[in-house]
Amino acid sequence: MEIIGSNDFEARPDMKKTLPILTTDRLRLRPITDADLENIHRGLSHPQVIAYYGVSFSSLEATKEQMAWYAAPEQYWWAICAPDGREFYGAGGLNDVSPTERKAEIGLWLLPDHWGRGIMGEVLPLICDFGWNELGLRRIEGFVETENSKCKAAMRKLDFRHEATLADCEEKDGQRISVDVFVKTRAE
Repeated sequence: MEIIGSNDFEARPDMKKTLPILTTDRLRLRPITDADLENIHRGLSHPQVIAYYGVSFSSLEATKEQMAWYAAPEQYWWAICAPDGREFYGAGGLNDVSPTERKAEIGLWLLPDHWGRGIMGEVLPLICDFGWNELGLRRIEGFVETENSKCKAAMRKLDFRHEATLADCEEKDGQRISVDVFVKTRAE
């Protein structure tokens, strides 16, 4: 992993955060900008993407809510792109970073054209390394809808361990759903 950019990553709500660019040979994770609004909307309004995702937006205007969420101090999210940073594949990052508890939730979504290309397996370690090395996290959690067998298999493959199943814990589209909690920890 190569980190390009600032090293000012202390996860304090009163500080302005600056996200680095993270790269591999195949991918570039760059900070999400206002110019990504249409791409974010394209993903978070796509029926296949939102099938197992917690939010969806029916308009560009409504998607601005998600853009504000990405920019909040406790969220560290990147646009997942081609190596030149132009072609947009999806988004991924850390939610609800807690400096006190030294934990966060990991999340990721991809446009369907980029499914099955190993991107998740390449991106999640980059994001975890950022959490361990730059934010000092000890615990990263992934919340996956119980019916999302592909995501659960990917979490296991990336050494996240299944910690719990939260039965009927959320409502989505008028139905009760269960969520599996996957965890990866870093020893001191």
